[in-house]
Amino acid sequence: MPIKIPNGLPAALTLAEENIFVMTETRAITQDIRPLKIMLLNLMPTKIDTETQLSRLLGNTPLQVELTLVRTASHESRNTPEQHMLTFYREFADVRDQRFDGLVITGAPVEHLPFEQVDYWDELCEIMEWSKTHVHSTFHICWGAQAGLYYHYGIQKKPLPEKMFGVFPHRREYERSILLRGFDDVFMVPHSRHTTIDRADIEQQPELRIVASSDEAGIYAITTRNGRQIFITGHSEYDPQTLNREYRRDVAAGKVIAIPKNYFPNDDPTRAPIVSWRSHANLLYSNWLNYFVYQTTPYNLDELQS
Repeated sequence: MPIKIPNGLPAALTLAEENIFVMTETRAITQDIRPLKIMLLNLMPTKIDTETQLSRLLGNTPLQVELTLVRTASHESRNTPEQHMLTFYREFADVRDQRFDGLVITGAPVEHLPFEQVDYWDELCEIMEWSKTHVHSTFHICWGAQAGLYYHYGIQKKPLPEKMFGVFPHRREYERSILLRGFDDVFMVPHSRHTTIDRADIEQQPELRIVASSDEAGIYAITTRNGRQIFITGHSEYDPQTLNREYRRDVAAGKVIAIPKNYFPNDDPTRAPIVSWRSHANLLYSNWLNYFVYQTTPYNLDELQS
């Protein structure tokens, strides 16, 4: 089944070229089916890239997904045309009375700041608190995962001596996790971050379970025991060129940046990157939608319980 996105969203053309089944709002209203209502809180500066990446993965399932794009009112996007934001995004105040089967909270390039100094932190806290009663399962990505762990469990992020940058091998720690059903014994995940979370801090929280990790990149996937919250520290949604764009951006800005690991053949940035994480990215999101959202969400969202 397709992903339902707003009429005219730029992602539609990209996804159609990739044979991702996309349904516009106009066509969706002719179908007698209740789609999964997924809210995307997009905190990334390159919002069009991020909404396309996540639409690609959310649309690659047998389920019909209705995507609602949401922005924070307390932060003005400087990297996305305002007309795009006005046309396709809603503020939290516009949706706070609604309920959703799932919520995705993206990362954000604000790791250098304490959480409380992020200009939209209070609004994000309000949304995360609201999600306890208005969302069946919430999927946190990278800084969004760190923010969620801090808000819900008091787990603080820690600075890294150098940027975790590249594509790293991971292994399952909890073999029975259906979040990673179908995954290979070793799977690759992109990371791009300056901070991390300590294993000991997670293990002190009885509600949390470490599902997968990497010897080099650290903890990757954490879930609550009931699956209502999922925290992913990497960027499985990245497209083939995302790390390349980040690398060349930093080089052009004169920043000290290492070549992303396990990405360019022979670490040669003049060669096309090797994509080694696409299949597991698709499995990750389809497993979340199927097992943590579709299989357990109430048909009537008004029956959601905290």
